[in-house]
Amino acid sequence: MLALALTLAIGGTGAIKVPVAFAETLTVQIQGAGAPVVLIPGLFGSAYGFRHVVPLLTDAGYQTIIIEPLAMGGSSRPRGADYSLSAQAARIAVVLDTLHLQGLIIVGHSVGAAIAFRLAVQRPDLVKAIVSLEGGPAEAAASPGFRRAMTLAPLIRLAGAGFYRGRIHRGLVAASGDISWVNEEVIAQYTAGATADLSATLRAYRRMEEASEPELIAPRLGELRCPVLLLLGETSHEGSPPDAERELMRRSITGFSAESVSGAGHYLQEERPDLVAAAVRLVDVAPSVAAVR
Repeated sequence: MLALALTLAIGGTGAIKVPVAFAETLTVQIQGAGAPVVLIPGLFGSAYGFRHVVPLLTDAGYQTIIIEPLAMGGSSRPRGADYSLSAQAARIAVVLDTLHLQGLIIVGHSVGAAIAFRLAVQRPDLVKAIVSLEGGPAEAAASPGFRRAMTLAPLIRLAGAGFYRGRIHRGLVAASGDISWVNEEVIAQYTAGATADLSATLRAYRRMEEASEPELIAPRLGELRCPVLLLLGETSHEGSPPDAERELMRRSITGFSAESVSGAGHYLQEERPDLVAAAVRLVDVAPSVAAVR
């Protein structure tokens, strides 16, 4: 823990494994120096997915702290762990407490945003603002699309990593407005953590599908006093928060604002990293949010 704190203090760069519970470690990547911004990838993402956002933020004077939740990216995939959103948020809190950080801008993609909402409700001292990239206050870690995908788990287990990479490739293309970013290197990086131990990954996915939350988040959204900026890709695609979640945010969160991003789909950090960085700067200086376009 001391090494991690020192790395943060001196503006170091690198990936560090942070123990958060028995057999549970999260991969944390730190770059730059300045006001810290926490980035949380989505289910099929990793720190690699923010590679275009990070230099924009560090050049603007921020320090980026990417935290990969359990079973995502390079983080561990322990058998029998609690993969609920609440448990994932609690693990993020352990990392931030270890770093002695509070009042942070949290950028979350998809399920990473759902974790950020739980974190803000559970530990409001840790969250200054939320920039949600295509994510809402979900009540379960597994979306309907994820549950449909899990019907292929036996086939993935049988066919192996190549089949899994193919499914992820097709999923990234289908969810994007601009598909020019999807290439073989990207697929290899996006699937590296999952395919390093595919059996453990599929077990973790099954645990996510079965996980139940200790409490609903919807009744507590009104407690949020931090700005929340939701960025949505305008191109038709799967993966966006459902209309009911968007309406819940509008109705419940005082500082809520939503913006559509023309020509983009689900992976805004890949398709429009400039707007993601602009959104961070916006929520950092304004008590309420406005258009980032």
